[in-house]
Amino acid sequence: MVNDCDIIVVGGGHAGCEAALAAARMGIHTVLITIDPDTIAQMPCNPAIGGLAKGQLVREIDALGGEMAKVIDATGIQFRMLNTSKGPAVRSPRAQADKHLYKKEMRRRLEAQENLTICQDTVDSLLTRGSKIAGVVGGSGAEYRADAVIITTGTFLKGLVHIGDSMEPGGRAGESSAENLSDSLRAIGLQLGRLKTGTPPRLDRKTIPFEELTPQYGDKTPQPFSFSTAEITQPQIPCHITFTNPGTHRIIRDNLNRSPLYTGQIKGTGPRYCPSIEDKISRFADKDAHQIFIEPEGIDSDEVYCNGISTSLPPSVQEEFVHSIRGLERARIVRHGYAVEYDFVPPTQVKADLETKAMEGLFLAGQINGTSGYEEAAAQGIMAGINAALKLQGKPPFILDRSEAYIGVLIDDLVTKGTLEPYRMFTSRAEYRLILRQDNADRRLMRYGHQFGLISDPQWQALEEKESLINQTRAYLRENLYRGESLEKILRKTETHFDHLTELGSQHKLQAMRLPQDVREQVEIEVKYEGYIQRQLAQVERFKKMETLNIPSWLDYGKIPELANEARQKLSCVRPASLGQASRISGISPADVSILLVYLRGKAHRG
Repeated sequence: MVNDCDIIVVGGGHAGCEAALAAARMGIHTVLITIDPDTIAQMPCNPAIGGLAKGQLVREIDALGGEMAKVIDATGIQFRMLNTSKGPAVRSPRAQADKHLYKKEMRRRLEAQENLTICQDTVDSLLTRGSKIAGVVGGSGAEYRADAVIITTGTFLKGLVHIGDSMEPGGRAGESSAENLSDSLRAIGLQLGRLKTGTPPRLDRKTIPFEELTPQYGDKTPQPFSFSTAEITQPQIPCHITFTNPGTHRIIRDNLNRSPLYTGQIKGTGPRYCPSIEDKISRFADKDAHQIFIEPEGIDSDEVYCNGISTSLPPSVQEEFVHSIRGLERARIVRHGYAVEYDFVPPTQVKADLETKAMEGLFLAGQINGTSGYEEAAAQGIMAGINAALKLQGKPPFILDRSEAYIGVLIDDLVTKGTLEPYRMFTSRAEYRLILRQDNADRRLMRYGHQFGLISDPQWQALEEKESLINQTRAYLRENLYRGESLEKILRKTETHFDHLTELGSQHKLQAMRLPQDVREQVEIEVKYEGYIQRQLAQVERFKKMETLNIPSWLDYGKIPELANEARQKLSCVRPASLGQASRISGISPADVSILLVYLRGKAHRG
């Protein structure tokens, strides 16, 4: 049996959904192969979208024409803007999801998408034609032929689920793993590593006295993720907070010898920034308490997620330590926490367009590249989908650099520096975060989405109108005075906000301009932070000069004797596309960069 298409997407997680939608919307016949269509866009970990830096990724996905922001807007049950007391560079949106409605809504959109077909199957091996991909072979025996394949397998590659000393194959608890595809990836020359992630126990909300916990409410006026969502209309519900205590820590500490993390049963490296409760009490032994967020998994669901106590301890120990926590003394555990370890491809083997170096037409996106999180996966997914489509259309790849987007930072970090642990996005990773804010993602990236046909003409026209209003307002503030000072200078003062200007005799003129809140916000940020923004833009110009110094892909670093041995090895492994990328490789010194620059200039001079 042969199924012909143009692009195959392997895996129906957050990366796979965005990859398949992007490719199909660009007019490419796409097939999404998933083990179980009922688990498309599943949230196996926390039922939330966004968060610090992750919220920026979601808004960028939306600006490019992706779907994650729209789906969370339609199914979110609590929205919060984080870091509102700090500057705009580090503010990030986050929303609790009704995870059942989320996956249902995402699947509905996939099934309604023209040029997209969903197939239920596993993928056991790759079909190749020389050094090019030719398709995949399903576990059913079916052959799916295509000119490009995007692998987004998440935690399913030789996945192994651990609870205490019990372990069984699985990509998630209760779901089978992909056992054979790893061997096929090795056969084409890719090296694989092993990572680990985990989840906490889920509790029955009916057995928790929430009045004994501290409520955490969302924003009074929820701010949507998508630039195309007018407002959030569904009901909003609170989360709750409690804490571990010395008794909890004692129980865990006394049973560390039963944790697969400490017995050597788990070989993969876990996430540094989202550690298990076993790791927390070991690494932070001086802390008497750790915060736990009790998060509802849905409006109509009785399950709650205990954010902060991921564990793979035996069920009996999980029961004991959960019941030692205030407010959870009588809580019934619906599902015990577990760890899952899985194969991944160290991402220095992938190019900046997410195509593998080993096989033309084979793209990787999501946790297979060593990342953690739904948002990091979705960001890679949309980029892989766009680039696979562009490749088939005979067009240049689409690569966002570090000065354009958090997505650019994410992918550049992966393909340049690699990762030995699950990679998580933070605002601190972005050098130019003042200009890469969550509030201006549409102004930075929507032109690309429109260019690829992922952003509609009405959306694009709305952005153009917004830009016009911003420019008109900036000009008005510069040209109009109040008591000898321009309104722009007054707005620049720390204690002044845009709404204060309407009290200075300018009310009728500003109101006549009919300024939406997002326009007011953009104008105020640009005025107040203008000096800082200009300095950052100057830094970007210097950065771009390094990025435009291209390095030919065929360059033999072994023939540059002045380079240190480590530099030659790492440059040969990563094969950077530019001098700027070379400078960001771990272990490459400024001296190595200078030697490379001199060599390239000499090569150019000699022709």
